[in-house]
Amino acid sequence: MPPGLLRGLVPRLDTFLCPFVAALARPEQGDNAGRYVRGLLSNLGAKTAEAIAYLHDHDRQGLQKFVGQSGWDHRPLLTELARQVGAELGEPDAVLAFDPSAFPKKGDRSVGVQRQWCGRLGKRENCQVGVYLAYVSRREHALVDTRLYLPREWTRRRKRMSEAGVPSAVRFRTRHDLALEMLDEHGSALPHAWVSGDDELGRCSWFRGALRARGERYLLAVPANTSVRDLAGDPPTSAGRGRRPKTRFGRADRWAAGRPARAWETVEVRDAEKGPLSVQAVRALVQARADNRASAVAEVLVVFRERQPDGSWKHDYLLSNAPADTPVAEFARVLNAHHRVEECLQRAKGEAGLADYQVRTWGGWHHHQALSLLATWFLTQEARRGKKADPGFDRPAGPAGHRPGAAPGRGVRPPGPGPADDGAVAAAERGGEVLPLEEAEPTATTASQA
Repeated sequence: MPPGLLRGLVPRLDTFLCPFVAALARPEQGDNAGRYVRGLLSNLGAKTAEAIAYLHDHDRQGLQKFVGQSGWDHRPLLTELARQVGAELGEPDAVLAFDPSAFPKKGDRSVGVQRQWCGRLGKRENCQVGVYLAYVSRREHALVDTRLYLPREWTRRRKRMSEAGVPSAVRFRTRHDLALEMLDEHGSALPHAWVSGDDELGRCSWFRGALRARGERYLLAVPANTSVRDLAGDPPTSAGRGRRPKTRFGRADRWAAGRPARAWETVEVRDAEKGPLSVQAVRALVQARADNRASAVAEVLVVFRERQPDGSWKHDYLLSNAPADTPVAEFARVLNAHHRVEECLQRAKGEAGLADYQVRTWGGWHHHQALSLLATWFLTQEARRGKKADPGFDRPAGPAGHRPGAAPGRGVRPPGPGPADDGAVAAAERGGEVLPLEEAEPTATTASQA
């Protein structure tokens, strides 16, 4: 850590908190919010409301009530967070990345707790699940918002919902619904060219359709067994009468396994400890099918494979509505950007107490999460000051340090295509017309790399 980096840290934190606490209705709420964020940034082992209160030599009940029972609205704080992240990190080809994260919990009274897949434990377990939105640009990456997922069984038991403080208007919403809500709420404040997500989001055809309807360009993971029809593939032999037969649908992994070695393109994705990390990729224009219903539009299937230490291959299967001639390097950049979400979550859990809460209510969960995201953003700002990526970073983190439209400092690549982009950024502009199948098929031969 550079000498003097921590000098003025407390005043910077106070300045940072000003626009957030200004959104709270009463002065004592602002005091509690500041106290709680300082506790989340401390070296406490377990950053619960009780431990934070004792750290500040305050009565625990007041802080516990502020987090778990008080009715203050956390949404304005996250709106301000999105504004700051967009102003500080914004680039026109950045990525909005959605990813779920689970929190193991005991019992069944805490809001949303149920036996469901827990990625942290790698199995089905009693846990809560939040869906997170992260913003990823070349400058940095940061969590911007989250929504608690309520399983359908939870929303059917209105008494338990009421006891957990869930608003009466809340109904069952899929994780796809929650992601779209965050996109609609913050998309305009966060300059971006891409939306990315895990295979739970990508496997859903109506979610991809909803993104297309919003003019969003996506690169979404899909399961290996996703059913696709290669629009440039060789169709079955015709019997000579009736309609010309079309290429049959098949699993994405089997399609990839059938590609010859010459079809795979090597691309460098990032620097690693032992040198540049390279992966191989193959793509084709396809028609995807889910729930026995084929998509009405053509999409690009992109498959990446990476050699593992034991000699096997790790594969990633993705669907995109980007133009078929989008450089493979651009697809690789977006996939690599999506992986930054896990780094965001690790930072928030390890350094800002994201998973340390002891609250059972709907309001308590969202209050803690919002304040933890603010604490994580402050840490991100301080880390950027340490890297000296921008000559203006010695100013306080927060609105005083915002310089929308300012030129990037040394070490930060300016937005827009560079010499190594090969037009990738231009190809990644959002929106554009959807390619109907009837237009895709005649040109599919030139688009496929098979």
